[in-house]
Amino acid sequence: MFKAILSLLLIINYSFFILAPSAHAVTPNPTSADKLQEIRDQLITNIASRVAQLKLVEKRGIIGTVSDVTNTQISVTDLQNNTRFVDVDELTKFSNPAFKGTFGISDITKDSIIGVLGLYNKESRRILARFVNVVTTPFIIHGGVAAIDSENFSLSITTETGAQMTVDIENITRTSSYTLEEGYIRSGFSKIKENYNIVVSGVKDLEDENRMTATRVIFFPEIPVSPKVNSSLERSKQ
Repeated sequence: MFKAILSLLLIINYSFFILAPSAHAVTPNPTSADKLQEIRDQLITNIASRVAQLKLVEKRGIIGTVSDVTNTQISVTDLQNNTRFVDVDELTKFSNPAFKGTFGISDITKDSIIGVLGLYNKESRRILARFVNVVTTPFIIHGGVAAIDSENFSLSITTETGAQMTVDIENITRTSSYTLEEGYIRSGFSKIKENYNIVVSGVKDLEDENRMTATRVIFFPEIPVSPKVNSSLERSKQ
């Protein structure tokens, strides 16, 4: 950026010395040179002002808890218990891994934990957000595979207590298997079978407490499920 500005200044200076004699050649009016000098000075002033503004701004990210939210601003209490003010505009992008539809500032609620990446102004101490992401605590479930929906890429998991959870497998999901011979290896949805012992971590669906999106899946083809899970699986199939 500064190299570009320096080059622009050099061009302005060069243009000034080239054009000034030409202006005198066209007309003897001394105000032509004065006008050119005025334009040159204004350009230099504008560039200097822009450089000063750039020095005041830096990229910065924070994580904190939402204390207040409006259509244009989010107040956040950061990890050091400081209050931060985050401005949003039409370029700000919002996301929530637990939300499958369109997600925006109106969906952010008080006490939510968010991560913000944007432009921090050292003078105003405000951040102009470019990305706002809701941070969710991973939810972990351990049980047996009761059913597989290959069409919708989802699993039905049964736990020892008999609880049922529908697990959606997405592009972000990392799937692995574990065997005594190979250890942990990368795998895929098609390798998962019914009655497999499985551990899933991810985020719960905001609209359905019995549904979750998996971020990590590990299944154990050689390790049978516990007797409690097995009896729950049998009951779920009856």
